[in-house]
Amino acid sequence: MSKISVEVPDELLADLDDHVGDDGKFVNRSEAIRASVRKMLDVLDEIDERHGRLEDD
Repeated sequence: MSKISVEVPDELLADLDDHVGDDGKFVNRSEAIRASVRKMLDVLDEIDERHGRLEDD
């Protein structure tokens, strides 16, 4: 798995941390960010499909 580095505003990171940990939905920040990226890519694929921009495999 590749590692990346990103800059995140403190306010956004604080909001993310509310969902991470023993009482949160995610085990750690990395899991939360991966889930968010997957969801964003799914949404973008849906948009592309509606506009006929997806290529057939």
